[in-house]
Order: sequence, then structure tokens, then C-alpha cells
Amino acid sequence: MTRVDFYHSQDTKNSARQLLACRIVEKAYKLGNHIYIHTESAAQMQQMDDLLWKFRDGSFIPHQTLDQTTEIKAPITIGYSKEIDIEADVLINLGQDIPSFFSQFERVTELVNEDPDFKSQARDRYTFYRDRGYELNTHKL
Repeated sequence: MTRVDFYHSQDTKNSARQLLACRIVEKAYKLGNHIYIHTESAAQMQQMDDLLWKFRDGSFIPHQTLDQTTEIKAPITIGYSKEIDIEADVLINLGQDIPSFFSQFERVTELVNEDPDFKSQARDRYTFYRDRGYELNTHKL
């Protein structure tokens, strides 16, 4: 069954969630995982693509963006589709909703910050997972 980890940052900026996603991606990649980063839009997908190249000096995270014609070659893929067919171990959800395909992953990572609207939506996602019996873990940063 899928395990869900909520990482709670004290920051109020959504850009901090993206930096946290980069740190988690780097760690998961070093552990040999294949990762799918789910974003809200093409613009957010591009932001993550850019950020993964420069978030930390000396870091190398091989990744690619997902589109209809791209063959998956990198261990980290970024996309925003409502439906995907991809083999990966970890889903990092940067969206505000739970992707319908979340259960195909071993682990789901939800990133929460102190923005009141986003925090409220994260509580709803937590309740969704809890009510369906998923293993939940919270990490305060």
C-alpha cells in the first residue's frame, strides 16, 4: 500500500515548497528511486525544471519534463497531466489536489507550508488519505 509523507515547512512562501521538493528529490535520487514531480501547470513544471538545475551548487539531478511525445529516460520526471502512465517509486505532489493516479506509487510526498489557504487544502488531503487507510507520516521542518 502507498505510504504518504507530509513535510511541513514553517515558511509562508510557495517557492519554499519548490526548494523543499528539490531537496527531497535529491535525497530520493541518491537512494536510487525514480521520481515523478506532479505540478499544477506547464508554468510550474518549467519552474521546477529550472530550479532542479540551479537550486544548489554542485548538485546534479538528471531530470526531464513530461509531454505527449517524450520517452522517459531520466530517473526524475516532471509533469502536470491529469493522467499518467509512468513507472516511478515516489510521487512528489506540488498540486493542490490529490492526483487520481497517486496509488500507483510506493510513496507520496505532500509539501505543506504556513500559507492559510494551502494549509487548509493540505488538511483535506491528509483527511482523504487517513480515511482510506493509507500509512501517514508527518515531518516538521
